[in-house]
Amino acid sequence: MEHHVIDKIYIDGEFVTPHGTELFDLFNPATGKTIGQVRLADEVDTEAAIAAAKRALPAWSATSKEERIDALRRLQNAVAARRDEMFDAIITEFGAPVRNGFMADSAIGAFADMITTLEEFDFTHQVGKATVEMAPVGVAALISPWNSDVFFISDKLATALAAGCTVVIKPSEMSATQTQVVTQALHEAGLPKGVFNIVTGRGDVVGTALTRHPDVAKVSFTGSTAVGKTIFREAADTLKSLTLELGGKSPSIILDDADLETAVTGAFMAGFANSSQACVAGTRILVPESRLDEVLAVAKEKMADFPSGDPRDPATAIGPMVSEQQWERVQSYIRLGVEEGARIVVGGPGRPEGLADGYFVRPTLFAGVTNDMRIAREEIFGPVLSILTYRDEDHAVEIANDTDYGLHAYVFSSDLARARRIASRLEAGRVAINGGYEPLSPFGGFKQSGIGREYGAFGLEGFLEPRSVMV
Repeated sequence: MEHHVIDKIYIDGEFVTPHGTELFDLFNPATGKTIGQVRLADEVDTEAAIAAAKRALPAWSATSKEERIDALRRLQNAVAARRDEMFDAIITEFGAPVRNGFMADSAIGAFADMITTLEEFDFTHQVGKATVEMAPVGVAALISPWNSDVFFISDKLATALAAGCTVVIKPSEMSATQTQVVTQALHEAGLPKGVFNIVTGRGDVVGTALTRHPDVAKVSFTGSTAVGKTIFREAADTLKSLTLELGGKSPSIILDDADLETAVTGAFMAGFANSSQACVAGTRILVPESRLDEVLAVAKEKMADFPSGDPRDPATAIGPMVSEQQWERVQSYIRLGVEEGARIVVGGPGRPEGLADGYFVRPTLFAGVTNDMRIAREEIFGPVLSILTYRDEDHAVEIANDTDYGLHAYVFSSDLARARRIASRLEAGRVAINGGYEPLSPFGGFKQSGIGREYGAFGLEGFLEPRSVMV
């Protein structure tokens, strides 16, 4: 991809030059080289985007369910038409391995899932003598992270529009190439002007302007817990409705009856998903003391199936870290694990063999980890997994829940009834048993992993306010 300058944002149905003048460098993380620059929006641009969304709100909030479904279909088709272009941008700018084609497909799927949800959703129901009407909350600010740009933009947009809200999207400045492709696609769907606006800028500039603005009724944010807390504080003055999908330190519990080949592979898939740059990553693997030696033997062998390397090589399972800063962060945690007394089973500091350039990390597995170590408590956001041992079921649950987070958990067992009993005791917004998945089920966190839920009907309700009409 040649060096390019992205100097347009999307306001009121048009591509416009930002008032903001700051240029931000864009990188290919597989080479460490600059691929372009993006001109960042500022507070003036943010004001203009909010004003456009506010103007578009009365007409859009009055649309019928059928009209919204039609608009979502057009958006879905427009995104699907640019699927390959989106995926190329994801590989180049984020470093996703080619085997992760689902990252582009998930954007298309987000619209399809919301159409399904909307078709079955009732905006009114009776409660005794009252008719409860579900009304759109108003102008929504959607703030998305760099680790799955086209998906988060598509999913949050689909949900807000389905509810009858108009939106201002602030994607990460680090994902501007991906954002440019998805914005062009969304524009081609021909929605009314101002219904959605996309302003790429810094969190402390555009993000803060959105979270403080009195005309913004709702903020939906995906990102770190630290930033989520800042948004919570910023939104307090205007008492905004909030959906915060934040960090995680998800446990993968391997029960003593599990088939180890399957369970270890499943745990690694959960831990290394999206090159471990995922809030749901299962980075704490809990194994029975009695089977530790067996687990380690299988784990050493299975780690070879998750090589880090060139994202365009079909054999690659783990791509580069998104930035030099992220690479340094992961390296510091690998060194910290050693200092804390954990033992490296596979991997370690530095770059993998033969990869001198780019932000590549050696996928690292630690054993001898206890739950008080920082590598077991803090979200690393890179391919560093920890094996912890437990005595019995109760001890496993205790370790799993001994965390500030509660986004996701994984259980591996050959006894489904037993796995379900364990799942029901875990403080996590989602629990996957033997790799189970349901995209329409609510997604979000307990504890410091966030507030509210996304996806499906629960996600849709997050953009609606109940109004009780009593005669």
